[in-house]
Amino acid sequence: MAVAQHLDRVGHKGPRLLIHADLGRVEWKDSLPTCERLAENLGWELMVVRRKAGDMMDRWLGRWSNNVGRYEQLECVKMILPWSTPSMRFCTSELKVAVITSALKKRFPNQPIINAAGIRREESANRRKMPIASIQPKLERKGLAGMNWNPIIEWRLEEVIGQIQSQQLDLHEGYTRFGMSRISCAFCIMSSGEDMTASAACQDNADIYREMVDLEIVSTYAFQGSRWLADVAPGLLSEEKRGAVQEAKEKAAIRQQLEADIPRSILYVKGWPTAIPDDAQARKLARIRQEISDLLGLNAAYLTRESVQARYHELMQRNIEKSAGKGKPYIAHHPSGEQLQFAW
Repeated sequence: MAVAQHLDRVGHKGPRLLIHADLGRVEWKDSLPTCERLAENLGWELMVVRRKAGDMMDRWLGRWSNNVGRYEQLECVKMILPWSTPSMRFCTSELKVAVITSALKKRFPNQPIINAAGIRREESANRRKMPIASIQPKLERKGLAGMNWNPIIEWRLEEVIGQIQSQQLDLHEGYTRFGMSRISCAFCIMSSGEDMTASAACQDNADIYREMVDLEIVSTYAFQGSRWLADVAPGLLSEEKRGAVQEAKEKAAIRQQLEADIPRSILYVKGWPTAIPDDAQARKLARIRQEISDLLGLNAAYLTRESVQARYHELMQRNIEKSAGKGKPYIAHHPSGEQLQFAW
């Protein structure tokens, strides 16, 4: 409402709308109704957008399936977790920013676009550093500007609550009924333990809680680094599922111990692989891959010294061909330590 009033004061005459990226099963049930109430109050259109390839849970499940395939074919050295992380927030970039900016460009093909968000400095250390406005390349088109605007970035929480109350709007039930400190997904990689416990108290979130715990179990990766979502509300899980969680934690510890023994020189780096493992390294990696494959019920290939070395050679050759196509040199290392440079 404050933004609408400001735009009226400065004489803005262009179109305005609210846009909500629906993340599917991981959403609080009251998130869309909250947006609908605001849209009705403002008299603005509400545009709801979704990722065509599936919701947030589908993205995590698909990522895990793809990562298993990569591991089985030795396209990565260690197993890769299914979840997004604070440093790898594809949940935001792919399911929010990408779909929102795409929808706005289609809706307004011949107009500059300003995307306003309710980000505030007091919410986090990262947000304290954010500017009031910045260029948004994903909204730019030839001759047309695209901008991010954080109009209430300096506001305190009391000001936000006061503005909502002055319009007689209802807060999201996560705040009013369950005591959440912030609302995003029902269970978010950035959530505090207290917020995850509060979210689990909402019966609407029980099904997605169990589905996410299932992925923790099958992947052996905790949802928040070392903090398992399964530990937030074990009462929502069956006795059999709680036993599976304990087994998954034990497997996770074994997997981590095995992977810690992989020679550093053959781990993933930019441009991997840059060296072919020597006999001892290849033999060790083959053994570790066999044990992890057995541990997690995978169908990994390349489980002998010879096949591991052949796979690294194959992947290096692929990199050489890619580099050749770009006219760039490709640098690799022989097991003897000799540096080999291929140039065109």
